[in-house]
Amino acid sequence: MRIWITSLGLLAVMMSCDGGEAEDKPFGFEQPPHFPDATYTFDNNPVTQEGFELGKFIFNDPLLSRDSTVSCASCHDQRVAFADPQHRLSIGIDAQIGTRNAPPIFNLAFVNEFFWDGGVTHVDFVPLNPIANPVEMDQDIAVVIEKMQASALYQQKFALAFGEGTEINSARMLHALSQFMVMMVSANSPYDQYLLHGGALGSTELRGLELFENHCATCHEGNLFTDRSFRNNGLDAEVTDVGRYLITQQDEDLAKFKVPSLRNIALTAPYMHDGRFETLEAILEHYNSGVQPSATLDPLLQSGGVLGIHLTKDEQTDIIAFLQTLTDEEFVSNPLFFAP
Repeated sequence: MRIWITSLGLLAVMMSCDGGEAEDKPFGFEQPPHFPDATYTFDNNPVTQEGFELGKFIFNDPLLSRDSTVSCASCHDQRVAFADPQHRLSIGIDAQIGTRNAPPIFNLAFVNEFFWDGGVTHVDFVPLNPIANPVEMDQDIAVVIEKMQASALYQQKFALAFGEGTEINSARMLHALSQFMVMMVSANSPYDQYLLHGGALGSTELRGLELFENHCATCHEGNLFTDRSFRNNGLDAEVTDVGRYLITQQDEDLAKFKVPSLRNIALTAPYMHDGRFETLEAILEHYNSGVQPSATLDPLLQSGGVLGIHLTKDEQTDIIAFLQTLTDEEFVSNPLFFAP
């Protein structure tokens, strides 16, 4: 009998028909049947167990920061879907406070724009931003590579992942991190069980699903629960963060931010790009009575001259009950992603 853990976090056991051992299931990325096709370039960087393990080791290693105090895992905790449960704004080296909330990390293989402003367009390049950012890790990537090259442990791990005699360089380091991150697939919540296998949702949750589909699903669409667009959702009448404009320099993108996935949303507080809301109730109350007018406010939030999405308290309660069905307990407790 053989046992393995799949990329969806499922413990699996396989026996051959005659009672003997079947072949081990290959380690690698699995496409959830109800998700859109992955967009990650697996042809250039196929996932291997050795590459994945190297990426996991790097992800958890504070060596990436200038004084070896901050790792990727410092702001991305598996227990809360690789978000930061402690800080409204990210905290980096020398206890410096960043300008935005650290987003959760999962289902990165299905999107092409990253960070709140979409400033990076490929998973492979995501780690470069926090490493180089003076408020986060404040480290030159060349120095990171020098540290790794001087480490016998890293020499061993890179050899296992990419072959004996392989040079330790930034491209291979980033590929290893990507192999770890693209395996973070969250697709087995109670809602997924309902969708795929007829799992049961309660009456409150089903009412919430209907309300969600009527009022929220335009932006939080499909099984990724995001349309992957950038929108101004009326947080401020005056611009406090230019958002997407920082990348495009287009006036119509002022104060627009990426629509986040709502998967695991019950775990990933605080919310919004600046972490201003502590609870799901506060978010729904914002849409009910707190939407602020501005030049780039999303048209969906100003229909007929009325701002926001108006729901009764009972309707808000029902929607929150549905949102809680998007929590993937298997993903956040999967030993595949435990720190080495």
